[in-house]
Amino acid sequence: MSVSGKKILIAVSGGIAAYKVHFLIRDFIKQGAEVQVIMTPDAEHFVTKLSLATLSKKPVYSDFYDNNGTWNSHVELALWADLMIVAPCTANTLSKMIHGMCDNLVIATYMSAKCPVFIAPAMDLDMYAHPSTKMNLELAESYGHFIIPAENGELASGLIGQGRMAEPATILSTVENYVTDVTVERSLEGKTVLITAGPTYEAIDPVRFIGNHSSGKMGFSLAEEASKRGAKVILISGPSSQTLTDKNVELHKVTSAKEMLAKVFEFYDKIDIGIASAAVADYAPKDIAKEKIKKNDENLTIELVKNPDILKTMGEKKTHQFLVGFALETQNEEENAKGKLQKKNLDMIVLNSLRDEGAGFKNDTNKIKIFTKTEKREFDLKSKGEVAKDILNFVESQLLK
Repeated sequence: MSVSGKKILIAVSGGIAAYKVHFLIRDFIKQGAEVQVIMTPDAEHFVTKLSLATLSKKPVYSDFYDNNGTWNSHVELALWADLMIVAPCTANTLSKMIHGMCDNLVIATYMSAKCPVFIAPAMDLDMYAHPSTKMNLELAESYGHFIIPAENGELASGLIGQGRMAEPATILSTVENYVTDVTVERSLEGKTVLITAGPTYEAIDPVRFIGNHSSGKMGFSLAEEASKRGAKVILISGPSSQTLTDKNVELHKVTSAKEMLAKVFEFYDKIDIGIASAAVADYAPKDIAKEKIKKNDENLTIELVKNPDILKTMGEKKTHQFLVGFALETQNEEENAKGKLQKKNLDMIVLNSLRDEGAGFKNDTNKIKIFTKTEKREFDLKSKGEVAKDILNFVESQLLK
C-alpha cells in the first residue's frame, strides 16, 4: 500500500552505504511521501547536504545549530514524523541509540521520537556478526523498533558476507507493508480466497511415495496474511509440518494430486481469488502395490502416468475468479513463466528461480518476480511472510483496476 501523505524522517549515519539514501529519498518522494533528512556529523564525509536537500526539497540538518545560530529543534523534528528510518545505521549509531548516548542531533531526535522506528544496519561482516551488535539489534526489537536486516554481498572492505545495507526498494517495501498492516487491515473483507499449499505425495506402495521438497511455508504464509486482511480463507494443503496461528483459516488436508483437485472444486465456484502455490506432482505411479515392494531385484521399474493439471483445470473453468499461479524454474525462467500464464489462463503468475540463493523449497525466505499479461515486477529476497504481503498487495492492486 502507498506511503502517500506520510511524513518520513530519514536519519543518515556515517557509512559508505549512505550513498543509497539518495535512491531511498527519491523512491519515497515518488510515492507521495514527505521526507525530512537529518545526519550525523560523520555522515557528511560520505554524502552532501546539498544532494540530499535537493532530492527531499527540505533543508538537511546535522547539528543543533545552523551557521547563523538558528536552533534546530530535535523535539519538533521527532514529533513531526509519522515514521523514522535510520539508514544506514552504523554499529556506533546503533550502540548510541540503544544505550542512550545522546551526543548528536540524530540521537537526540531519535530519543524524542514517538513514531515507529525502522533500523537498516550497515557495517563490515565481522562487526555485524559481533555479539554486541547482535545484542543491540535484539534490544532494539525489544524497544518495539523494526529491523531491516543487512544483506549479503561485497562490502567496502573487499570482503564478502552479510553487512550491506538493505536495498532502497527493500526498505520502501518494508515500510509500505507496515503501513498496510496498520491502515488496511480489512482490505480483503468480503472476499473468499482459496489457497493450495505444500507438496502432493503419490503412493508407490503402502510405505513409499513420489513427492518433492515443498514445505508449504509460502502457502501457509499467504493464508495467514489473507485472513489478517479480513478474507475468508480456504487452505488446501498437501502433507506439511506447517501449523496455523490464525484459527479463522479453514484448513483441508489432502495427500495426492487427485485428492487436491477434488477438494479445490468443492469450493471453486464460490471463491473470489484462487492462489495455487502447491507443488503438485506431475506424475503418479500407474499401479499402487497393495503390499510393500520387497528389495529382490537389482532394478525396479515403475510406470508413471500424468496427474491431472489442477491449475490448468482452474483456468479452464474460471468465470469470475482472479487466478494466481506459481512457477518454480531452473532455466529460461521468465519465458517459461509467461508461457504458463498464457496457457493456463491465469491473471497473474509468481516466479521463483532455484538459481536465486535463499529462494524456493524449505527456505524461510523467497525471491520472486510477478508477471501479468502487461506487467512485470521484481522483488528482493525477503522472509516468506513479507513475500506474502507483496503478493497480496499486488493482487489487490489488480482487483482495483
